[in-house]
Amino acid sequence: MNQHLFTVDLEDYFHVSAFEPLIPRDEWSRFAPRVRLGTERLLDLLAAHQSTATFFVLGWVARHDPELIRRVHEAGHEVASHTYWHRRISTVTPAELKQDLLDSKAAIEDACGAEVTGFRAPSFSLVPGTEWAFDVLLECGFQYDSSIFPITRPGYGYPGAPLDPYVIDRPAGRLLEIPLSVLRIGGARIPAAGGGYLRHFPIGLLQQAFRQRARAGSPGVFYIHPWELDPDQPRLDVGTLTRMRHYRGLSQVAPRVATLLKEFRFSSIKAWLPSMSATLSTDRPVYESI
Repeated sequence: MNQHLFTVDLEDYFHVSAFEPLIPRDEWSRFAPRVRLGTERLLDLLAAHQSTATFFVLGWVARHDPELIRRVHEAGHEVASHTYWHRRISTVTPAELKQDLLDSKAAIEDACGAEVTGFRAPSFSLVPGTEWAFDVLLECGFQYDSSIFPITRPGYGYPGAPLDPYVIDRPAGRLLEIPLSVLRIGGARIPAAGGGYLRHFPIGLLQQAFRQRARAGSPGVFYIHPWELDPDQPRLDVGTLTRMRHYRGLSQVAPRVATLLKEFRFSSIKAWLPSMSATLSTDRPVYESI
């Protein structure tokens, strides 16, 4: 059975990018945190299926609830960075991103004592035109990124990027990229990595995508947020489209995650990397056009 990668963007419901106009960052502290609830449900699901995951932790959460991050680490999962303030890459300067990354690494490493070497951009916002972020990641000591969604979509996506993990050559060094999963049907790429796609699409589409990745000899990358396992979270007064995208299908998430964990074998990125290193050094081409 092929091994796939289970990832969690560890953030609370009020950190979501779509809520930024409603909830300024300096008001985050006035919201009652609920991130523990969804995280604990994920930890229980992963333990029940003997799987590990990479938790891309928001530094703000690590600073405000270090005990939760220690619990994730002590359960055998990898901790990585999801920035500190959950700002899209396209909204910050290189200097601002560097400071944010250093702050997030410090908060996460202080919380659990584990070295942080992986990164995922908020809202998959590492898009064409923001390639400078790879150099900042390397300068901050990161070894891999998992932000590229190789699709065409308003708001994010990197059309034409490879579907398999690949190495990016940059002036600052070499960085491993682990893209999110898509389902290829003819010439189309359909996003099928989890998150909202798990809630809005038939689960069979995601299952097909992971089977397709296995046939290609490459891991599928699944992602989820703790708030997606919290159907009782407070409802915010947002527009119709945002309300549908955020709240629709929340009650289906836990059983659907369990279905995927039952069919496929998942691990953290850290646990998978040793088996990938030899492959990258022999028959995986370096992708230099990013």
